[in-house]
Amino acid sequence: MPLTFRKSFRILPGVRLNINRKSWSITTGGKHGPRRTRNSNGSRTTSENLPGPFGWRKTRRS
Repeated sequence: MPLTFRKSFRILPGVRLNINRKSWSITTGGKHGPRRTRNSNGSRTTSENLPGPFGWRKTRRS
């Protein structure tokens, strides 16, 4: 089993800094409404929880 490193810090209400061994990301948004993530590799992800067992996610790399 490989060792992993992952840490998440709450900077402000609704803003998180996520760090792992290879990259970092900033996530904005909360439980209600869309959540937007940008990481150091240039990827942007928008996701939102929908009612029931469904979820919606769109990823755009720039």
